[in-house]
Amino acid sequence: MTNELIINARPYQTRVALVENGVVVELHIERDRGQELMGNIYRGRVVRVLPGMQASFVDIGLGRTAFLYVADVYRDFSDLEQMMLANADGDQEVDEMDPEILRDHHLHEAPLQIEDLLHEGQHIMVQVAKEPLGSKGARLTSHISLPGRHLVLMPTVNHIGISRRIEDKEERERLRKIISRIRPGPFGFIVRTVAEDGTEKRLEADMDFLLKLWENIQGKMEKGTSPALLHRDLSISLRAVRDLFTKEVDRLIIDSEEEYENIMEFIDTFDSTLKYSVELYEGPDPIFDTFGIEIEISRALGNKIWLKSGGYIVIELTEALTAIDVNTGSYVGKRNLEETILKTNIEAVKEIAYQLRLRNIGGLIVIDFIDMEKPSNRERVFMALKEALRRDKAKTNVLQMSDLGLIEMTRKRTRPSLNRLLGNSCFYCEGKGTLKSAKTICYEIFRDLEREYSGPEEGGQVYVLVNPEIETVLREDEQKAIIDLEKRIGRGITIISKTNFHLEQYEINP
Repeated sequence: MTNELIINARPYQTRVALVENGVVVELHIERDRGQELMGNIYRGRVVRVLPGMQASFVDIGLGRTAFLYVADVYRDFSDLEQMMLANADGDQEVDEMDPEILRDHHLHEAPLQIEDLLHEGQHIMVQVAKEPLGSKGARLTSHISLPGRHLVLMPTVNHIGISRRIEDKEERERLRKIISRIRPGPFGFIVRTVAEDGTEKRLEADMDFLLKLWENIQGKMEKGTSPALLHRDLSISLRAVRDLFTKEVDRLIIDSEEEYENIMEFIDTFDSTLKYSVELYEGPDPIFDTFGIEIEISRALGNKIWLKSGGYIVIELTEALTAIDVNTGSYVGKRNLEETILKTNIEAVKEIAYQLRLRNIGGLIVIDFIDMEKPSNRERVFMALKEALRRDKAKTNVLQMSDLGLIEMTRKRTRPSLNRLLGNSCFYCEGKGTLKSAKTICYEIFRDLEREYSGPEEGGQVYVLVNPEIETVLREDEQKAIIDLEKRIGRGITIISKTNFHLEQYEINP
């Protein structure tokens, strides 16, 4: 089986699916290009310092202030360099693009108070480390990281790190020596997984590009006088090429000619041989239908997932944490109860690791496994979970299973989960369940129209009957998308409001 990157690009939404051996393992969605903040760098102004919380609110030129913790404030101390030099020669390994590297180092420094580092009205350079989630503003860091194809530049720290996924010791040492030799000064660099077996020339080209980019950002910072954007991260399709198009991925398939050309131009800057692995999809059916991805997205919105054995897991998202419950269901086993429970728990472990990655669930996670009597079996399930999480790029921390069968873990959260992105609280049942969001329903309608009218016939009118709230969103927010869709299907689209329709109900009539 092949590994593929499938990209569905439309003016209103771009979706990227990473498919490994026929299974969708990661799904990334970007709506309203330019609205995502993660990775963007800003000239910020401190508007309020909170000694009690050891944090500050920072205005970055958006409608809502962002949050900066004391551990995320860059300190230009001479002893910091010595500390980092000592660690650079040690055995520390870091995951690629780990923005928390300095936070861990600061735990060993003499603690400083937020009021010693920042004051109201101060201008600082910051980068968005976490997207706004719910009522919480974006989380910031002043430890800048600039990812390239092969390297990540960390200009505020003197350190060389190698991705943990590069396991060969000789190759790790070779890459470390190359970076030590070619870097122009005490800049921090992380060598990414894709750089394995890479030439010095290729690494140096990536390094030169990142250093020039950093110089440009610094220039904008010095010239500016008010909160403003200094650097915007790439679009989701180009980030997918940069971060996910590794040697393990056999091909990239995209259904937009415009984005196809952008990707071809982008990869020409770092590895023109990848062009032969990029395909423009021109089939009659929507690309996510053709590759069976659409149905996987629908399953990912449900809270009950069946296991092959007949057991199942239930995933419940709350404000504070995610609770996952494991049940035997209809599975009765063949020998004894303990064996049945162990097999169900082991099977659930693989599904849980998969669902966390697919749904992009982050924060605190509590897993309630079926209780096992033998400590050795509890240890087997714990180790199986740690092994299953190894392929996850997000940073995880897993605690030992308790006597009650509970495992507490954390998974780094930088963007909203799939459920939060695609759904809203259900107002029909006063928030006890969830509904698809209005935009999710609009985009489902668009895809249904593409499916229904993908043939050669053109002309005529299509009537779409929808709930009044959906009609408002289509008319006020999605006019450009509708105009683009009318050109795509060769028909006019008329929206009709039906007051008796459920929010998720709609009809398409010729």
